Amino acid sequence: MLAASFQDTGRYQVWRDLQSAAMSIEVRAEKMAAGGDAIARMADGRVAFVRGALPNELVAIEVVQSKKDFVRAEVVDVIEPAVYRVVPPCPAHAAGCGGCTWQHVDAAAQLELKTAVVIEALKRTGRIIDPAVAVGASVPSWAYRTTLRLATGTDRLGLRGRHSHDVVELGGCPVSHPMLEELLAAIRVRGQGEVSLRVGAATGERSAWVVDGDVELLEVPSDVEIGPEAVVHEVIGGFRLQVSAASFFQSGPAAAELLLAAVREASGASFGAHTVIDAYGGIGLFASAVDGAHVSVVEGSAAACADAVVNLAGRRAKVVHSTVERWKPRRADLVIADPSRNGLGRQAVSVLCATEAARIVLVSCDPVSLARDAGLLRDQGYEHTQSTVFDLFPQTHHVEVVTTFDRQAP
Repeated sequence: MLAASFQDTGRYQVWRDLQSAAMSIEVRAEKMAAGGDAIARMADGRVAFVRGALPNELVAIEVVQSKKDFVRAEVVDVIEPAVYRVVPPCPAHAAGCGGCTWQHVDAAAQLELKTAVVIEALKRTGRIIDPAVAVGASVPSWAYRTTLRLATGTDRLGLRGRHSHDVVELGGCPVSHPMLEELLAAIRVRGQGEVSLRVGAATGERSAWVVDGDVELLEVPSDVEIGPEAVVHEVIGGFRLQVSAASFFQSGPAAAELLLAAVREASGASFGAHTVIDAYGGIGLFASAVDGAHVSVVEGSAAACADAVVNLAGRRAKVVHSTVERWKPRRADLVIADPSRNGLGRQAVSVLCATEAARIVLVSCDPVSLARDAGLLRDQGYEHTQSTVFDLFPQTHHVEVVTTFDRQAP
């Protein structure tokens, strides 16, 4: 009873504030790490991965996980803020949404921070002493996404919270294309699971697909196609591309345009070479732009292969439904590879190097997996030549890198 009466007074909150202050520790953030946290040092020498901090900031932190060699912590107060720290503008972020965890970073600074993370990974994990890394371009900071994978809430769709698996329901999403944001606001759901929404910016087409769980879609606008085979179309590099709901596509057409131009530039004269392998080729984004060469698209997704067959009709192209690891390699002049966040890995590197291509252009969406792949490729005789960093996911820590590896003479 005494404790309960104490909690009912203002003195209880004062006591809680004092307890929190006593548990917080001040650290100076040094740099950003892959994954989006800042790196700092504890007084005992352990590395601290601090969520919400930025380089050179003095912050008060609360440790949420303590290990022998490192701790994980969260910012409870920013004592000396970085010049590029801003107030997150999205109401959902304030409600705990975990979708855009870099909204506190000024948009102009995000690409530079991501580039520094890539350089550090290539040095530390890839063991490249002085990697050649260029700062590329970024898509618009807002309204760039044409696909969202969402979780079901009470009756609306949303995203998981930053600190829990709870769903923060969304009435809108400022990184989404206006047509996607409109669909997100309109649709209602019943049940538990995950739903993918997609729009075609070039055509106005929209689709919805229950990816997982037992979900009933309600109040769906009449123009929206439903199901994994629902398609939208985009125009990238002057080519009309079919994208099924179950197929992977970049964050939006602006991202696809940037990547296509970057891969073309990284490939050099090899882009029009005699034989090109487009590994993890998806719907045929890169293969669609290859002129004159014979292209083999190797892709593990049946849905993406079906799209690629449509998108590459009439071209000198072959679509192979296979994982890269199981594909039987053949000689090629150029290899383009766009794997998932896990990267190539040892087996896929061996397969692609067996093509004896003069150049491998690797599209990576994780700095650490890029660095690991760089080491594996070096062991197979391919040297890192150049990486260019792109920001295709502003307001998040995610990064895209296009890297050239050239085969060295025996």
